[in-house]
Amino acid sequence: MTEEQSAPGAEFDVAEFQRQVITEFRDNGGKVGGMFEGSALVLLTTLGARSGLRRTVPLGYLEIEGQPLVVASAMGAPRNPAWYHNIRKNPLVTVETGTETYQAMAGIPHGGERDELFARVVEAEPGFGDYQARTTRVIPVVTLHRVDAGADRVHGLGDFLVEGHEWLRTELAALRRQAEEMTRDPARPVSPDLADQLRAHCREFCGALGQHHTGEDQGAFPMLAQRFPALAPALTELAAEHRTVARLQAEIRRLAEEYVPGESDSSRLRAELDRLATDLEAHFAYEEKTVVTALNALGPAPDLG
Repeated sequence: MTEEQSAPGAEFDVAEFQRQVITEFRDNGGKVGGMFEGSALVLLTTLGARSGLRRTVPLGYLEIEGQPLVVASAMGAPRNPAWYHNIRKNPLVTVETGTETYQAMAGIPHGGERDELFARVVEAEPGFGDYQARTTRVIPVVTLHRVDAGADRVHGLGDFLVEGHEWLRTELAALRRQAEEMTRDPARPVSPDLADQLRAHCREFCGALGQHHTGEDQGAFPMLAQRFPALAPALTELAAEHRTVARLQAEIRRLAEEYVPGESDSSRLRAELDRLATDLEAHFAYEEKTVVTALNALGPAPDLG
């Protein structure tokens, strides 16, 4: 038994049994005897959904086409084990294999992907099919996506997002410098060339920012919410911030397009750009804190040549 719930009718101290398995696992480099002789196990440490405390459980471990995973079988009990509820609240976990310890993001495949993985699990370990036959709940499969650390780690999707943010930060800073130049000396009229340059730059920046947010709303965010349900509330908040930023972008672009040297108030355009910079910096910082680790765990950055 390697779950937090025992089989129906079992009468012994599950917590004490698990402590013994954990101790033997750690003392023997991941090897456990008795009923687990020859079985592949890992120790999975999660944060309690309510307590916030670290909870460690021994679990059966499999790899399907190189994808590490564990199964929330609870030996066919009617409810999902506590560790599964924990990862739905916080998907960042610690995995101990006996030879190494690393952090991972715990993903929860759904629908056909889950069914295909579970079928492969049953091929490798038929006992999981018996557990599914004992219960009416659909037993979850949980994929473990390693979060590598160090200078030699793979350049991930999250790193790619941060690089996009850095480009946008740089371009916005350049726009603000252009606006500052237009308002530096009120006695000197703004040249038509400078106004044209600012309009062109504003179109490019606003287009790039809109494309960036559309890609997140239609691609990255739905993928993350499905794979890591714990992130769904934060992703909903980020999507709402995108709509707020879009409205501010539209106003800035309107001010730039309608700007007439010698007639329009350039100080308002500068103020709106300053406001956008403040809002975007807070948005980028929150987004990076929320999704970069999860994106890096899902895969490498695209190769753009």
